Amino acid sequence: MTRMVENVSRRGVLKGAGIVGGLVLTAPLVSKGLMAEIKKASGQLEATNYLSIDEDGTVNIYIHRVEMGQGSRTGLPQIIAEELDADWNRINFVAAFGDQKFGDQNTDGSTSIRKFYDTFRHAGAAARMMLEQAAAEKWGVSPDQVMAKEHRIHNKVTGASADYSAFVVAASALPVPDVAKVTYKAEADRRFIGKPVRNIYMKDFVTGSSQFGQDVQREGMLYAVAKRPPVMGGKLKGYNREAAMAVAGVVDVVELPVFEKPIMFKPLGGLAVLASNTYAAKKGLEAAAPEFEAGDNGGYDTTEYEKTLWQAIDGEDVNHLKRGDVDTALADAATVVEADYFVPHLHHAPMEPPAATAEWQGDKLMMWVCCQDPQSVQNTVAPYVGLKPEEAHKIHVEATLLGGAFGRKSKPDFAAEAAILAKHAGKPVKMVWLREDDVQHSYYHTISAQRVKGALDADGKVTAWKHKTVFPSIFEIFNPATDSPVPLELGLGLLDIPFETPNLQVDAGKAKGHVRIGWMRSVTNIQHAFAVGSFVDELAQASGKRTDDMWLELIGSDRTLDPSKDGADYFNYGETLERHPLETTRLKAVLKKVVEMSGYGKEMPKGHGLGISVHRSFVTYVANVVEVVVSDDGQLSVPRAWVAVDCGLAVNPDRVTSQMEGAVVFGASIALHGEITAKDGQIEQSNFDGYPVCRMNECPHVEVAILETTGVPGGVGEPGVPPVAPAITNAIFAATGNRIRRLPIGHQINA
Repeated sequence: MTRMVENVSRRGVLKGAGIVGGLVLTAPLVSKGLMAEIKKASGQLEATNYLSIDEDGTVNIYIHRVEMGQGSRTGLPQIIAEELDADWNRINFVAAFGDQKFGDQNTDGSTSIRKFYDTFRHAGAAARMMLEQAAAEKWGVSPDQVMAKEHRIHNKVTGASADYSAFVVAASALPVPDVAKVTYKAEADRRFIGKPVRNIYMKDFVTGSSQFGQDVQREGMLYAVAKRPPVMGGKLKGYNREAAMAVAGVVDVVELPVFEKPIMFKPLGGLAVLASNTYAAKKGLEAAAPEFEAGDNGGYDTTEYEKTLWQAIDGEDVNHLKRGDVDTALADAATVVEADYFVPHLHHAPMEPPAATAEWQGDKLMMWVCCQDPQSVQNTVAPYVGLKPEEAHKIHVEATLLGGAFGRKSKPDFAAEAAILAKHAGKPVKMVWLREDDVQHSYYHTISAQRVKGALDADGKVTAWKHKTVFPSIFEIFNPATDSPVPLELGLGLLDIPFETPNLQVDAGKAKGHVRIGWMRSVTNIQHAFAVGSFVDELAQASGKRTDDMWLELIGSDRTLDPSKDGADYFNYGETLERHPLETTRLKAVLKKVVEMSGYGKEMPKGHGLGISVHRSFVTYVANVVEVVVSDDGQLSVPRAWVAVDCGLAVNPDRVTSQMEGAVVFGASIALHGEITAKDGQIEQSNFDGYPVCRMNECPHVEVAILETTGVPGGVGEPGVPPVAPAITNAIFAATGNRIRRLPIGHQINA
């Protein structure tokens, strides 16, 4: 089956210039983007739709994942460049548009490198072998007597060499090497994989020439600003159209489609104003003064709702993992330790609020969106513009650079709004979300309550761990009947608790949502790691042990875990346990390394404390130590943090380091400040004054150590976040003796 990548900006230029030769390998994708069988096609070289080589030797790498600062559009090309042994300066990096032929384009779940490493590696290696074979035939030697290196083929017999361009056409006539016979470069010969490579957009970032969603401009474009129902599920009941139209620059006032469940990624409804500029649209919206009915969620009050969570904690248990007899062990314990933990709704708070631009060119819809998944944009937008699901591919979606995302921009409700308005206006429309829109109409991290009980014997050894969690499920946005956490969510930090204690139990309770729940960076690992990491510290305190020693004691022997043996429905982040086993040796290794880095356990000055925690998520192992300083008047600062990470193969260690540094800041923002509250169904925060993130003076100095224990890459974008909050609160306890069990920390130090 032949598949051709058609990129308007690049292919159009090539065809226009008469460059139609070259090498093409094409391949159908298999599930989860793993290595596919490669099949032949004439003309150019294109492997699994991600690589082509032109006759002049230019390498085109089609990058199907988006760039939001994490570096995927640099890391993925590094993999192909390595196996192809290409000249980095002769690579054309092409940001791929939304198309199912690229496989999964959802840049979420820390999957870009770990899911497509084999595919991209194979693409480069297959192309290299074809070029080598073409050269060998031209020179009359065997393939093992030639070698590709730095964009040239070298003849080991004569010493001659020639550029890749000399063999492109000949290579296109050769059979593609069988997958099983493809060979890869030796680790010692690598020039790109495992090396720090500068982000391909760095010059654009520095010069300000990069294009984010909010930067898109189209000729004759109108700007749209909308007022959505302040209560999720509410409806527009009235507005002053005449007043809005009287504002200079206002072109039209448009009612958005009424919101209906299931929530999914649908627009919320409300009123939009189209104008010649954003300011005019904003002033027109103010003049329109839209009014709304609250609907079913008008009584949502997070303070009162928390009480229902604790009632659910006390109520019916739904068991998801069970080993031994926890209740008997608790009854027979010398000491029982019990603690409750609470985490509020949280917001992604990307620096760039959502934005989407839509333009109809005849009956074709063109879109530029700061989205995490262009295919999701196609599927979400299609029904709003009269397309059947099977016609969604007709929408051309280009994912711009993202000024932060953290999960919010994987839900393209804002893109549907832009498409609806562009069709109505007959002109290009940019839908601009203001900061207030983003804070008050997001998909929020869920609100949660947890209770943990631990049994200690007379020697201070933990004999039982019982854990119950209650929170509204993300999956309620897809199925309104969902009323409790699903195994996938519990598998983020609970079903995979790595403890060797003979008695272990994980339960869940029921809870319904009243706002849109969505995945945020590290998802339910946030609250689960907070409770687990905090409770280990509490058990250590109760038994008179150091917390790192308690961790090692709980983790126990060197072994590979399989949560399904204790009855868990465990998905392992979409990976097999064969490829990405849950190994206690790696968990203990990062723990020991961070202790070594930080000097954890040493005597600290008055008001200073070190806190520690460790967590595995997205098949990567991360340990944190954080230092806090609490002044005599209760002022908190976090001057230093240490991170040890084992992500398997670090394709670009510079990006791994950056992601760990950013994760500490993100996690510290959650711990210190993060809280979204609702009153009468409405979100009370509206900007960074009410929902602050860490400012520069609050950000700690971060030291990162990367441990590589396997040649298979794990996730990187999210795993650094979960251990941060418990490390901070544990450090506060070490400094003050004040135990904090609910986030954010806020003013609790003074309590």
